[in-house]
Amino acid sequence: MLKFLTVAGGRITCLRCTAKSVRSGNQCRKPALKSSRTVKCGHHGGRNKGPVTEAGKARSAAAHVKTGEYTKQAIRERSQKLAEMMQLEDACHILGLTNAERTRGRKPTGYTPLATIKDVFEFALDKELNRPTQAGARGSSIK
Repeated sequence: MLKFLTVAGGRITCLRCTAKSVRSGNQCRKPALKSSRTVKCGHHGGRNKGPVTEAGKARSAAAHVKTGEYTKQAIRERSQKLAEMMQLEDACHILGLTNAERTRGRKPTGYTPLATIKDVFEFALDKELNRPTQAGARGSSIK
């Protein structure tokens, strides 16, 4: 992908538009606009600055959500659940309930490894104390 373009008989050197053709795969031959953050010509969206106001940014974010699977809240919740699953796996290994291999790969955000039986005990107590109760789920109607 060529970065610079020479125009005006070699007297002017400027950035080249980075857009590529879907059909041929060739790069656009026009010079990019100076004000373009995306290094595009006017034909390929170089004049677009995107949403500027907070309301415009919120509208844009809402319009781009298709399934809700990759919203920040969904990613955070999924990461918390994965961290809990990894801690349960640690607990099973410490207590000798399994001899399966550990899960490989990147550890989720918020994961703290359990290394001793004391850690397992604190993890279990914490999960038990933070579990919603039946009365809390239904709502208190006592007056």
